Amino acid sequence: MPELPEVQTIVNDLQKILPGLKISGVSTDAKNLFRKESFDDFRKEVVGKKITNVERKGKNILINLSGNKTILIHQKMTGHLLYGKWTPSLASDGVKIKSWTANEDGPIKDDPMNRFIHVVFDLSDNPPRLPPRLGEAGGEAGKQLALSDMRKFAKVLVLHTDKLGETADLNLGVDPFDKNFTLEKFKEVMRSKKSGKIKTVLMDQSLIAGIGNIYSDEILWMAGVHPLKKIQDLNEKELVMIYKAILPILDKALLARGTSSSDYRDVAGEKGSYQKMTVAYRLTGNPCQKNDGGTITRIKVGGRSAHFCPAHQEM
Repeated sequence: MPELPEVQTIVNDLQKILPGLKISGVSTDAKNLFRKESFDDFRKEVVGKKITNVERKGKNILINLSGNKTILIHQKMTGHLLYGKWTPSLASDGVKIKSWTANEDGPIKDDPMNRFIHVVFDLSDNPPRLPPRLGEAGGEAGKQLALSDMRKFAKVLVLHTDKLGETADLNLGVDPFDKNFTLEKFKEVMRSKKSGKIKTVLMDQSLIAGIGNIYSDEILWMAGVHPLKKIQDLNEKELVMIYKAILPILDKALLARGTSSSDYRDVAGEKGSYQKMTVAYRLTGNPCQKNDGGTITRIKVGGRSAHFCPAHQEM
């Protein structure tokens, strides 16, 4: 599942492209993605609206529109947003869309992970903007924003912008990139959880928003804390070490444009590169990079995989 660095990479890219463009149409072959309303109602709410900006809340992408509307997209396990051009293929009834074909050469067309297109937003520009000068960012009318999602687990909603704070999907904990995410705030959050294993607690979105399976492994490896250690048993030093590991790991992954060990791609269909830098995640059987004689081991924690070094991450 895309985590904070992957979602922030997509948001950063889209913020350079989408503001000022209008949504002129929406198509789908997977109406189940529109969880809380019919697809027809969703389309009526967003078509004709201008995109004002794009932001992130936890692992959610928020595309803010004119008219007090916001599109919320949670990419879930295998979803990612792409920016390009596609042509639909119709089913035998001549009405329903069967699939989309990418029109432009490059990774959006060539990488098989980008072929699972299930939602397409048509983008227009009226009145036309001046094209961006060399080196500037800017979107292009006539292009499209598409959601590729192999498993079709993603979630797409339209909400009232002024009521986002009332939305259950956005009832999240503190964001690691928030200026209020201090050591004291982190300790307060950890102490609010009376029990639970630290790996699971770090992934609890109601406590800290954006950390998932990949980066919890990386953070705990750097902090030297065993993923099974109970939150109530963590001492002061361990809490400090975990806190000090969070931002460096997330910043490094953001600079690497995320982890593409599985499905994740950026809006151009390109892979991130953090999978080449991992110290624990999916490195089962490899010697620990601390050269401490340990070997990265995989265990299950709360139904999820955890990767750690038993030599320096002791219970």
